[in-house]
Amino acid sequence: MSKVLYGPQPQEASVAEMFAATAARHPHLPFAAYRQRGAGPFVELSYGEALKRVLELRAAYRDAGWGRGARGAILTGNRPEFYLHYLALNGLGVSIVPLNPEARPNEMLYIIEHSEAAFIVAADYCRAALAEALAGADRKLPIIEASDYQSGIARSQGPGGDPVVDLSAEAAILYTSGTTGRPKGCLLSNRYFVEAGRFYASWQGRLAMQEGKERLLNPLPLFHMNNLVVTTTALISCAGCNVMIDRFSPTRWWTDCKESEATLIHYLGVMPALLLAMPGSDVERENLVRAGVGAGVDPKHHRAFEQRFGFPLLELWGMTEVGRGFIDNFEPRQVGTRAFGRPAGTMRARVVDDAMNDVDAGTPGELLVQSDDEDPRRAFFSGYLKDEAASGAAWHDDWFRTGDVVRQDESGMLYFVDRKKNIVRRSGENIAAAEVEACLQAHPKVVQAAIIAVPDDLREEEVFACVVLKGDMPGDAATAHELFEWSLGRLSYFKAPGYVCFRKDLPTTGTQKIQKALIFAEEENPVQLADTYDFRDLKRKARVECPVCSMEQAR
Repeated sequence: MSKVLYGPQPQEASVAEMFAATAARHPHLPFAAYRQRGAGPFVELSYGEALKRVLELRAAYRDAGWGRGARGAILTGNRPEFYLHYLALNGLGVSIVPLNPEARPNEMLYIIEHSEAAFIVAADYCRAALAEALAGADRKLPIIEASDYQSGIARSQGPGGDPVVDLSAEAAILYTSGTTGRPKGCLLSNRYFVEAGRFYASWQGRLAMQEGKERLLNPLPLFHMNNLVVTTTALISCAGCNVMIDRFSPTRWWTDCKESEATLIHYLGVMPALLLAMPGSDVERENLVRAGVGAGVDPKHHRAFEQRFGFPLLELWGMTEVGRGFIDNFEPRQVGTRAFGRPAGTMRARVVDDAMNDVDAGTPGELLVQSDDEDPRRAFFSGYLKDEAASGAAWHDDWFRTGDVVRQDESGMLYFVDRKKNIVRRSGENIAAAEVEACLQAHPKVVQAAIIAVPDDLREEEVFACVVLKGDMPGDAATAHELFEWSLGRLSYFKAPGYVCFRKDLPTTGTQKIQKALIFAEEENPVQLADTYDFRDLKRKARVECPVCSMEQAR
């Protein structure tokens, strides 16, 4: 396996410097490919042309007095203008705060105000949403038109920034999804960006990125670390092309792959299931894709996807606070097992119990990670903005607490179990929400399922299932009982839902993660709702007669 060396290799002081070096080597290669409108053809922006525009923009920002220490929000969606402003600002030491165009006004305003962004770069189509968000702002912020920046850059109201831009400079603040409360702002340095990108580009095996030859189609938004940090920086480091689309569409996906000439794709856990559900067509094999990289493919879909579409899905693990990660990219891969690789390269890992003691191989526990360096926190996030308590609690003796429950086998392979906060603690048993969700989603009437923990007087917590049904399926007592029996026949009795509740839809983030904290209103008690059905009394151990001693034994 490859290893990214920290010390000896030359390392640029910023993403902007890395981009300039690549543009000098390969000015004619495509940096980005995108559709200018609707279903039109993909057009390309070369490294040389992009650098020219970046330098023009940078000069305009510099002349307006912007520099290190300032922050600017960017609201453009997945458009090439995002890159131009980001790289222009990064070269001056100005940190960016990417915004989600589909965020609710109060969510957008919270991030703008919490980050103390001094200006906002916005695309035309985002202006209405931005105006609604800023209607409740305490201060007036200058807005820069993303595609017509030559009409003027708002002047900085503060002193000129520090001209020295290095690896320690803040490059961005990315906000967590906020599934359990207000989003936290992750402070990310140039070192974080540069080393995360280089680490990704160094992965070999079935990924093995080649200089100047890769075109990676990533449907994730640029306000997410996967696209902005990992994908973009890795492609810059190896002169690759970032194929930009607004969002994933199962009906257009294979056309996007074909027409963009993508060699690699990124996927979300829900994508393989949606693509497998589509009727077969010639276009699904008319592409150059040699591998997909992502996380969360349902184990039962993993092999079926690879056999039907002809390329491997390489499962990985990563998170915003860490930057780097693990990947199962060497044969024989552990297809369909939720494996995501072994510790290698620049990352160490431990699996621990609640007392922070290492657990035996095969035993689930929390994943802890650190850098394989004299500084165990090297290239991690710099902390949570304005939240010293959370920043400190994220670490245990220089090991970052991921909050993910995993298990590790004797060979060192790591397998994802669930998020620790998605574990239901019932009568001393730890129940992974993901396992129960996967069982329910395999039922032919179910579109989506989310498992949450609800308090229980006798058993500490109980399994509560929130279910979205297909089409006009009735969300009645009979259907709820059918789903309960389905689960009881496939899971240990204690894992089956104690409650089943029907919803029309489930709230999600911009990266399609279910926001469990928003399923019910703050004042609602889920167990008391009219469409909640209680099966707790039916969750009993089945009893069978022992053929040897003729006594009943628990099964």
